[in-house]
Amino acid sequence: METQLALEKWPHEISTVIIGAKNEHGGSRSHSIEIGGQKSLPLLFKEGVIPNKPKIAFEVWDIAPVDWDSELVSAYGKSIKDPFAWVDKCVNDFKAELLCLKMQGAHPDSGDKGAEESAKFVSELLSRTGVPLIIIGCENDVKDNLIMPLISEAAKKERCLIGCAVQDNYKTLAASALADGHTIIAQSPIDINIAKQLNILISDIGLAFERIVMDPTIGSLGYGLEYAYSIMERARLAALSGDKSLASPFICFVGQEAWKAKEAKASANQGIIWEVITASSLIQSGADLLVMRHPKAIEKVNNFIEMLYKG
Repeated sequence: METQLALEKWPHEISTVIIGAKNEHGGSRSHSIEIGGQKSLPLLFKEGVIPNKPKIAFEVWDIAPVDWDSELVSAYGKSIKDPFAWVDKCVNDFKAELLCLKMQGAHPDSGDKGAEESAKFVSELLSRTGVPLIIIGCENDVKDNLIMPLISEAAKKERCLIGCAVQDNYKTLAASALADGHTIIAQSPIDINIAKQLNILISDIGLAFERIVMDPTIGSLGYGLEYAYSIMERARLAALSGDKSLASPFICFVGQEAWKAKEAKASANQGIIWEVITASSLIQSGADLLVMRHPKAIEKVNNFIEMLYKG
């Protein structure tokens, strides 16, 4: 007798979030990226529609990174010293369809660039490439409150994904996203209750849940990955069961976490493998958007995604 699979049908779905606005929507991007929209748990294709594959963004900075592993630096060569050349290499050589720009140069310890200088840089970058952008601050709350409103305005109508909004520092960023037509990253410290509360607070400002992407603050392989995995699963179960406040797609900053591990720095191949395993594990826990660093790791994970979604 043929074994019958026990299939579960969920009454609700994950919100669909669009990154990048083309000409017909008031922007200048060459294409848009859609994430979310699932009506089932990750990869359970027989239980519900999964319309969008996980997407990968190449991480680039507005300055040359000084603390990246030598293997990462060598992967981009001389272009890593010039942000525009770095972007061109990602798009032209590595076929990046999405970029995550980190405004590290605005950090007080990394150049302390002002808001106007940062906004001018973003404007020039947008004019040089048609790829949709994720734009995140320098991870200094005070400085991000100064630079992100001008950066948001400089990218107005381009429907960027901007971040990161946290529970104690979300109002300025949320208001800028609302005014300029962007979506927002809501970052919580691996805590499902804080994630839910932050999404509600942002929505109270007027930004719809469909314009929120959650960053659960993941760990890499061997450094908290299992706990992050379980938190993501709990949030996805709650969302599919009807909790609209948790029905946002996930973004995971895989590259920055994977390359922190001392094991990743042991050898070139091991670093790539560390990033690949972290990313592939998170895809199976529900990650919709992965921000990664090494082009070889990105290539391998893209191949993994294609294999999972084949047929």
